[in-house]
Parts: sequence; C-alpha cells; structure tokens
Amino acid sequence: MTIEDMTSSTWAPLADEEFNRTILERGVDLKDLACLPISLGWYGEKEENRRLIKVQCYSMKDTANFYMRPIEGLTILLDMDTKEVLEITDKGKNIPIPKAVNTDYRYSAQGLHQRMKLINPISLEQPEGPSFVIEDEHLVKWANWEFHLKPDPRAGAIVSQARVRDPDSGEIRNVMYKGFTSELFVPYMDPTDAWYFKTYMDAGEYGFGLQAMPLDPLNDCPRNAHYMDGVFPAADGTPYVRSNMICIFESYAGDIGWRHAESPITGMGIKEVRPKVTLVVRMAASVANYDYIVDWEFQTDGLIRIKVGLSGILMVKGTAYENMNQISNQAENLFGTLLSENVIGVIHDHFITFYLDMDIDGSDNSFVKVNIKRQETSPGESPRRSYLKADRNVAKTEKDAQIKLKLYDPAEFHVINPTKKTRVGNPVGYKVVPGGTAASLLDREDPPQKRGAFTNNQIWVTPYNESEQWAGGLFVYQSKGEDTLAVWSDRDRSIENKDIVLWYTLGFHHIPCQEDFPIMPTVSSSFDLKPVNFFESNPILRIPPNVEKDLPVCKAAASA
Repeated sequence: MTIEDMTSSTWAPLADEEFNRTILERGVDLKDLACLPISLGWYGEKEENRRLIKVQCYSMKDTANFYMRPIEGLTILLDMDTKEVLEITDKGKNIPIPKAVNTDYRYSAQGLHQRMKLINPISLEQPEGPSFVIEDEHLVKWANWEFHLKPDPRAGAIVSQARVRDPDSGEIRNVMYKGFTSELFVPYMDPTDAWYFKTYMDAGEYGFGLQAMPLDPLNDCPRNAHYMDGVFPAADGTPYVRSNMICIFESYAGDIGWRHAESPITGMGIKEVRPKVTLVVRMAASVANYDYIVDWEFQTDGLIRIKVGLSGILMVKGTAYENMNQISNQAENLFGTLLSENVIGVIHDHFITFYLDMDIDGSDNSFVKVNIKRQETSPGESPRRSYLKADRNVAKTEKDAQIKLKLYDPAEFHVINPTKKTRVGNPVGYKVVPGGTAASLLDREDPPQKRGAFTNNQIWVTPYNESEQWAGGLFVYQSKGEDTLAVWSDRDRSIENKDIVLWYTLGFHHIPCQEDFPIMPTVSSSFDLKPVNFFESNPILRIPPNVEKDLPVCKAAASA
C-alpha cells in the first residue's frame, strides 16, 4: 500500500450513506470519527483479483487517544482502487464505546496535580563534539568502525558495507555486506469476526520506513545526535522528505566495557577499567497505534547489537464488561485482559525478522552450529562425572541451518570464513547471540502462519540471491505465503563456503496488563553479532580509560 492508498481508504466510507447512518446509530458524531486502514491477510479465493482493505473506526471525542475508544464490531470491507464499500458488518451494537476519561497521552493534557518530576534533567555532554563523522551524507566513521547508512521506505534503515579496523594490522576488514529489518509479523489472538484478520506484516504491507516519523531531539535522541532525512517517492512519483528519520549518536550509560582489579593477596594493587561507549543508529516507526524503535549499536570490541523496542499504544477491543466479577462463566474467553471499564487488551505476538548478509573477510562464508553437549567421564578418569563439550558441525545445505532455539539443547551459531585463519589456526568468524525471544505457536496450516512462515524458525541461512531479501515475499499484500523465506529455504541449496545470508527473528508474546493502559511502556529485546576468533586478541586492550581532565564539569543552570 502507498500512503495515498491508506489515507484515501480511511475517508472513503464517508461517501456511503449506510456507513454514516451506522456510525450515528452507534452514538458517534461524524466529526469525531477516526478510521484506520487494516490489511486483511488472505483467507480464500473470494478475496482474490481485487485490492481489498478493511476499515475500522474509533471515537476521538474528548481524547487524542482514540485507540482506547473503538466502535467495536464494526468492520467495512472496501475496494482499495475504486473506493467502493463492498460490505458493512456490525456485530457490536450492544457494546458501548469506552469512556475517554484518563486516556489522553499528551503531557499537556495531564492535570498539574498529576504531573510528577521524579528526576533531575540528565544529558550526555561532548564539549569536543561527537567522535563520529559522516562523509558523502551516508558513510559513517566512528572509532574502529565504518559503514554505509541509508533510509529505506520498506526496511526503515539499511546498514551496509560494515567494516571494522583490525587493531593489530591496521587493516579495515569486512563484517557485513548488508543488514536491515526484512519483515514484521503481528498476529492478534482473537478468532472472532472483527479480529481474525488482524495479522499485520508491517514492512511488506504498510512500509516500515514509510511509517517512520520524525525523531524528537532530546527525547528520541540525545544532544549531539546527527539526523538523516529519508527521501521517498509518493504514489505519483513526486519525491518528498521524511525529516529526521534516522539519528546517529554516541551512547554512554555508565556501563563498563571491561574491568579487572587484582585481589590484595597478590600484592599488585592493579585496577583497570574501560568505559563502554557505543555508537547507536536509531529509527522509530509509528505503525498506527504501535511504535517500533530499532537500534543498531556498534561497540569498540567489534560487537554489533540489534535491539527492538515496542512502545506506543495497544490495539484494544470494546466489551460490555466493566469488572471481572461480571464474568460468571470462568470458561469464557476474553482473548485478552480487561484493562479498564469496557476495554480488553487482546493477546498478540510480534516477530521482527532481520536480513543479515554476512561477509566475514570476504563473501564466501560457512555456517557452523556448535552444539554444546554433556560428556560423561569414564570410571576412575576424574572426580568429576560430567563436563561440557563443543561439537562443531558445518552446515552443508539450507535445511542444516534451519534452527529452533532450545534452552536444554544449547548451541552457538557461527558464520566463518574457512579460508582465513588466525595466527593459531582458528577460522575467523562472527556468531549470532540470541537474547530473549519467542516462537510462533500458531498451527502451520493457519492462513496467517502460512504467510508468516519465516517465523517457523529463529535462524535460517540461505545462499545470496538478489530476489530473496524480503522474508514474507516481494509482494506481501494479500499474498498466500507462496514466496516466503520458508519456501526458498526448503529448496535445500548448498550453503557451504558460499556467499550466504543469515536471517534472525526476534519474537515477543504480549499478554496485556493494566500497566499497558492507556499507553504502553517500552519493552525491548535484542541479539548480538559478536566476533568469534575474528581478532588475534581483544580490541579493547588499547582503548584508554577516562581521566578527570578530559571530562567536562557541568553545573546546574540555576547556579551557573
């Protein structure tokens, strides 16, 4: 969908008399109406051969947070091209519209007695300016890193030609050819008429970059951040600017990059500490109610951390219930949590799949699964009965690299260059280090899961193919799942010592709670790309510690 498709679809129902009459019957004035364009997935042949969209509406009366005031059960099926209303379904006539009280999220709307100032202002000061430079508008150079950065209407931010300088040789070495957010899959867990189709694929259907809003200086990004605009074509080809779409900044949160202090028993009196300063590339997409914050964080030890934050506002369901004590049948399924009077937060998942074209010292790489196994000792061999052993297995074909993470069957996942060795003979590489994540539990034959089959595994490895960059397929809208990462990977092509692409899916299960109402605190998870025998030794060794004379001394404005 283009932005124009989405915008025109939300206004189109107002040209239909039956729609307007239905809205008025539900007690909403047309001037208070806000509607959202909702992709409808794919549920059979009757939806084929035309571009369809569903529209659902809310009341804006007395609040900016209209998401908390759904006109529940009302769904409009619309032809996106002709703007014809094809069907109006209203199965929520007995469900009241939730009240607006205490839903407005604007700080200016909070009463003075409600505002809390719990902390003093805080800022990272850099009197000598930031340590990074940007050449030719897109080439970022910082510490021992350099990479190309560009905004993209579908992926959001694309990091490419990421290279790190070797502290021993001074050589600038290849790590990753290209990395970006390939697809998002957000299925809601409510099979009822007004909800079953809410199984969004935000990059391929809405455009992750198209939904990126301008970042707010000092709040989205700290002082001394550099901002990068996105320039995209509108539906008619006219270019337009999305200002401040990406920010780049140095981050120091008091974290420690490395430390060691000698115990007094050695008599050495040594204490060495290195502060952890990182470079962050950030973009935030506001896909209707949900806000996604994506950070690419570069560290001086060669690690890249990719972090996703979920924020914004829940998509909620209207209900006749005001209190849990009204539900006499405990078997009744609310499909979520009662958050406030007449408001249910529906259970849902978020999956964010990343495309990572790794080029470890060159394009031809191999994927190695390092299984961590318990080894039993022989009788009389040792006082120990068991220990852990690392078994390295090189993936020959794609199916060898279809990985489901298992806590009690642990492994490491390396991308190596088998032709490039360290001084002592280890192949150079990077490993993907999973953080907290979640797996899809939907039935594999469920239509949304067929389309989102790229979430069937947390890790995939495929041979590079220019046409295989979008995990849900090149054309996602109303697709059946016929062109996904899962389909490509099942070809079982050779991936040993080839130009390969690593795919990683970060997942969240979200059971809403009252603390998610009326706005949602940011929840984050991440994964790392970490050097493994890539350097001869730790690059932090040569990084200097902080000393007092190099740091600014700041005074509060009132006493300055």
